Amino acid sequence: MINRISAVFLFLFFTLNASFAQQVLTFKGELAPIGDRVEILTDSNSTMSLRSALSSKEFKRSSGSQFPNLGTTPYSYWIRFTLKNESNSKAMGIQLTQSMMDYVDFYQVQGDSVTRTNFTGHRRPFNNRFVKHQTYIYQVPIIKGESQTIYLKVKSGKQLTLPIYVGSIEEVVENAMIIDLLFGIYLGIIMVMLLYNLFIYFSIRDITYLYYVSYLGIVMLTQASMQGYIFRFILPAYPEIADMFIYISTSLIGIAAIEFSKHFLSSKQYTPLLHRISYIFWALYGIQISLAIAGFHNFSYTMMLALAMVSAVYVLYMAVVIMLKGFRPAKFFLIAWTGFIFCVIIYVLKDFDLIFHYNNITNFTLLIGSAFEAIMLSFALADKINILKVEKEQSQLETLKALQENERIIKEQNVVLEARVIERTSELHEANEELNSTLENLKQTQSQLVESEKMASLGQLTAGIAHEINNPINFVTSNINPLKRDIDILLAALDEIEIVGLSDSTISAKQLRIKEYKEELDFDYLKVEINQLVKGINEGASRTAEIVKGLRVFSRLDEDDLKKADINQCLDSTMIIANNQLNNNIKVIMEYGELPLVECYAGKLNQVFLNIIINGIHAIHTKFGSTSGGELKIATYADEENVFINIYDNGIGMGPETQKKIFEPFFTTKDVGEGTGLGMSIAYNTIKKHKGQISVMSSPGEGSQFSLQIPIHNNQSLSHLN
Repeated sequence: MINRISAVFLFLFFTLNASFAQQVLTFKGELAPIGDRVEILTDSNSTMSLRSALSSKEFKRSSGSQFPNLGTTPYSYWIRFTLKNESNSKAMGIQLTQSMMDYVDFYQVQGDSVTRTNFTGHRRPFNNRFVKHQTYIYQVPIIKGESQTIYLKVKSGKQLTLPIYVGSIEEVVENAMIIDLLFGIYLGIIMVMLLYNLFIYFSIRDITYLYYVSYLGIVMLTQASMQGYIFRFILPAYPEIADMFIYISTSLIGIAAIEFSKHFLSSKQYTPLLHRISYIFWALYGIQISLAIAGFHNFSYTMMLALAMVSAVYVLYMAVVIMLKGFRPAKFFLIAWTGFIFCVIIYVLKDFDLIFHYNNITNFTLLIGSAFEAIMLSFALADKINILKVEKEQSQLETLKALQENERIIKEQNVVLEARVIERTSELHEANEELNSTLENLKQTQSQLVESEKMASLGQLTAGIAHEINNPINFVTSNINPLKRDIDILLAALDEIEIVGLSDSTISAKQLRIKEYKEELDFDYLKVEINQLVKGINEGASRTAEIVKGLRVFSRLDEDDLKKADINQCLDSTMIIANNQLNNNIKVIMEYGELPLVECYAGKLNQVFLNIIINGIHAIHTKFGSTSGGELKIATYADEENVFINIYDNGIGMGPETQKKIFEPFFTTKDVGEGTGLGMSIAYNTIKKHKGQISVMSSPGEGSQFSLQIPIHNNQSLSHLN
């Protein structure tokens, strides 16, 4: 690899001329920074090759700082210095302790050739490095008394500082171990605090501790990422992911710090405005991450530094405001946060090369500050537990005092209460008797109203029933006198035949006399007339018997118990009762299904059917008057558990408001004196007590349909139906 690259980058003849101006750095055996003695060349296009750098006369001496700060720019920089070994060590070491540089190209030049090269950086595979460490370590073999020139090309999307150390390779490795040791101490502190607070969370289940543990975990990952340990140990083969993790984790630590602070300080309660403002930082950090993902690394890192300072000051201000409002935990939080903010400010100002400059202390300020913050915030959380404990003890003491006071008051009030209870019991007894009396009166009134409705219904039907019975009775009464007359003629004829039969006349004379007498009586017509009169009397009697039977079935006066009944027969008997209301201008359609016997109080159901049918007839008469066109349809069917009865009329129908009130007691749309308003209420209660259902569908001007559902079997005795 070295021979191939050496062949490409041959040392040109003009190299000696360019190197004469270089200052030679003499190494005498002590590890030391050399940043103030190197030469730097800015490559603003990041396209300069080693050939161009070797011949360039644009190299300038560094500003004098031991750790040159090149800022946050998209440029590449060439660093050149010549080392001369005046120590007994045969191998010198060069270390760049800034682990976040994206690209670091190393060239070792001796005489007229490039002797060694190495291309590494945070955005290149970790295994490219000479020494497998998160810092950049190069072993440079130089014989005592000789010198070699080193060229470094560096570029970074983050803050670019050049902490370059030169010493023996042993000293460089020892310095790397010290860096690892210091981070290990920091990691130990954070892990102890994290596990300690996680244990407390599982003990007391205070969500604040979970926020804090999450915050500590993000802090630990962020510092490990910025110091290069994530790249070294977790993602050595994925440099781009490891580098992007820096931008993401630094944003997450800001968000986590704000969210923990809000929860710990109860900002929503004490400073609601500041609590809402915090969500602006979510958006800003989101923009910062998006810029990094889009490739604007320098701008993203600069924005991250600015947000770090602003968010730290925001949290500090919120803590001061809440502390002034008397929230004691805010004092400890303020101490912890002030120290951390101070370290953040130092770190940011160091990166911007303002007031503070890069050195071993400022480089580790975030580690120092976050460790100090972790310890102090743990104290703050512990103090919060003490506060809660004191508040709990105080609350328990106050509760105990309140209980004792309540006990005293209760004892004093017991005597008064006992007297009042006796007095009140007597009053309640009297009131109870009055209520029982009132309830009995209401029951009697209810029974009377129901009976009144029954009588009103029967009263409306009495004239029609009398008319229905009067028609067949007229058949009987009008035929009795003619039949009596015909019977008298027959009896007289018998007497005459007897006389003829007992006379001495000849048989032929007797036959002639009887024939003449029959012709005289018009005997053949007499027989026809008697048959017709008997038939008329029979039809009138049968019709009367049928009406009487219908009345008996309708009223069920002989059935006071729960019995099985034929619903179709009940509807027929009801129609017999209501027949006179039809006035021969309403068409009746009966569509009966095959129904099983239903366990019910048939007389009560007949009253339900009658109320619905009479209301339908009334609605038809209201719409059609004495003209034809009215239609009343009754349909029945059954399933395994219920029978269903649909009663439809094409009368005036009902609006939604009327349908809502149709089953309410005393509600009626009829004129005063035409109805009590109890018919449909009784129907509703009767069906409900049969454990059935009743519903109505209606549209104004189109008619109404009442749908009834009645269980076939009633396993429990029905309550008394009025």
